[in-house]
Amino acid sequence: MNTVPLGRTGKSASRVILGLMRIAALDDAAIRALYTAARDAGIDIFDHADVYGPELHGCESRFGKAVTLSSEERASIVVQSKVGIRKGFFDFSKEHILRTVDGSLAALKTDYLDILLLHRPDALVEPEEVAAAFDALHAAGKVRHFGVSNHTPGQVDLLKTAVSQPLIVNQIQLSITHAPTIASGVASNMAGLDQSIDRDNEMINYARINGITLQAWSPFQKQFFNGVFLGDRETYAELNDILDELAARYGVTPAAIAVAWIARHPAGIQIVLGTSNAQRVTEAASGADIELSREDWYRLFRAAGYILP
Repeated sequence: MNTVPLGRTGKSASRVILGLMRIAALDDAAIRALYTAARDAGIDIFDHADVYGPELHGCESRFGKAVTLSSEERASIVVQSKVGIRKGFFDFSKEHILRTVDGSLAALKTDYLDILLLHRPDALVEPEEVAAAFDALHAAGKVRHFGVSNHTPGQVDLLKTAVSQPLIVNQIQLSITHAPTIASGVASNMAGLDQSIDRDNEMINYARINGITLQAWSPFQKQFFNGVFLGDRETYAELNDILDELAARYGVTPAAIAVAWIARHPAGIQIVLGTSNAQRVTEAASGADIELSREDWYRLFRAAGYILP
């Protein structure tokens, strides 16, 4: 599988990430099969969060119990987790970050996280608190690299006023049908057009300029948690026709073409697969190595409802 740089660390990881937010109900054998399918597909980065699962650290615990990693295997993969979401509020305080990372390490049965992400922007963030937590975690060898999730350029810059470690990753929602971060720039300066509204202050351009790796979550979602566009011919008939056409041309599934659409962007975006089905991981991951033509990329873009002025 193609790899992409992780920020400016000099390290790379697979284009596709396996997200593990849905494994709580799986038995150990199914989790191991999912992990094995991911590794066989070339995936070497695994995404967690403390809030995934029915209880705190639930999915991390299931993964740590089911998947026994030798020291050699652990060194060959990237394990990342996220912190900051609490019941009814967000919390980037030093105390919460430190306590949560310790919980994640214990649940995952590992000595360190390769990457720690701040999950959702905390409106009450104090950059000095975050910096103190990151410094302590890095000095103790508990976290090697840091990043954010769902942050705007301004929010990243605010953190950087105090945080000394490079913020190497930003995880954002992105799919063919949920691509305002791309679509607004295509139709910029068009008054009265919803598509032209810049909703994240050009995060993709900011990431490319500042050496931040973007990770796309929910790559098959229509909009915000309202179902997938794959197979939805009531809303996206033309899009699914083109997905089927391209899937037949390349000998893959439509999901793989949806992955290829994100992978085609020159920002070097990683794609987070959230499925708990091993076969679907294999099928979708194959799209990472397909390079769509400009024409086909824009055909999918227009079929998703976006306009070219």
